[in-house]
Amino acid sequence: MAHGPLLIHVQHLLGIGHLTRAAAIARATARRGVPVVLVSGGMPVPNLDVGGARFAQLPPLRAEDATFDRLVDDRGRALDDTLRAARRDRLLALLAETRPRVVMTEMFPFGRRKLRFELLPLLDAAATMDPPARIVCSVRDILVSKPDPGRHAEMADLVEARFDRVLVHSDPAAVPFEASFPLADRIRERLFYTGFVVAPGSAASPDGHGEIVVSAGGGPRGAHLFRCALEARPRARDRDRTWRLLVAHGIDPAAFEALRRSAPNGVVVERARPDFRGLLRNCAVSVSQAGYNTAMDILATGCRAVLVPFAEAGETEQTQRAAILARRGLARLLADSDLSPGGLARAVDDALAGPAPRFSPIKMDGIEDSASFLTALTKM
Repeated sequence: MAHGPLLIHVQHLLGIGHLTRAAAIARATARRGVPVVLVSGGMPVPNLDVGGARFAQLPPLRAEDATFDRLVDDRGRALDDTLRAARRDRLLALLAETRPRVVMTEMFPFGRRKLRFELLPLLDAAATMDPPARIVCSVRDILVSKPDPGRHAEMADLVEARFDRVLVHSDPAAVPFEASFPLADRIRERLFYTGFVVAPGSAASPDGHGEIVVSAGGGPRGAHLFRCALEARPRARDRDRTWRLLVAHGIDPAAFEALRRSAPNGVVVERARPDFRGLLRNCAVSVSQAGYNTAMDILATGCRAVLVPFAEAGETEQTQRAAILARRGLARLLADSDLSPGGLARAVDDALAGPAPRFSPIKMDGIEDSASFLTALTKM
């Protein structure tokens, strides 16, 4: 029997971690013979690998800044009713065209609340197809804390009313969903832990041996981390080590050139590279923020790591993840509020002098487990 198709909706707003995670699951599911349509609502990403899946782009939106309060289009114009209607209509047309057996949202209803104007109509239309589509949510290990408990109840209500399953990309022995979602017990029968989603490793790298490799997202705090790194190297005990700064493409060319021109001897400044994981395998210490995908790269390579979690505008997800890894002896935590050239140099010194990371078994086959689950669901 031919498998019914899978439609995945994903929206990245600042970085591209949500999109790359969804693309990895789309590729793996398509390899199993399932027709997959990956629908992205974020800014276009050059050379995105979707494998055998079909890619569809909605009129793009991004967050104007780290507060996520205002969404803007690719020309910086605020989201308005015309753009809302265009995105909603395009999404519903894709649903009608593909008639998927399974619709998967990425984060919603645990995030992406500002996209209810298109996601709720999508779920309504999917539920009224003949036969109705199964509705699944794909969600990372840790949610951003919500000060209003009513938001948690709203999320649980939506899961109970509209979703068949919630794929949690975590190992409950390491990070249970209730660690960041207090109403997890209400929806426990719908939760399916896939293990962590770890993208296939990159090729070996000729660079990075014995270096301090610094990476970060494309926002303003990423730029601050890079500037601190330029000044931290001469303050470190081992001043002869090369520091390699991998600057995300989200940092504009002028800022990148300014960093490159100000780099002293012994500091390499270049754009982010596809052999990032190879660099981590070779490095003495990785310095990075604590986003999901970067944390997975650190776990996959076993490198020594200093984590400087993004913590602006009430963001708690990265701080919680970094604290969990630090408690397990897998990384050093440098709070964003403590980030300075001297503080970063001391953290790198401590990572070099301290014991190697103590790894215990963690379920990290989330891509294949997600693809297997989704494939089976299309047959039901």
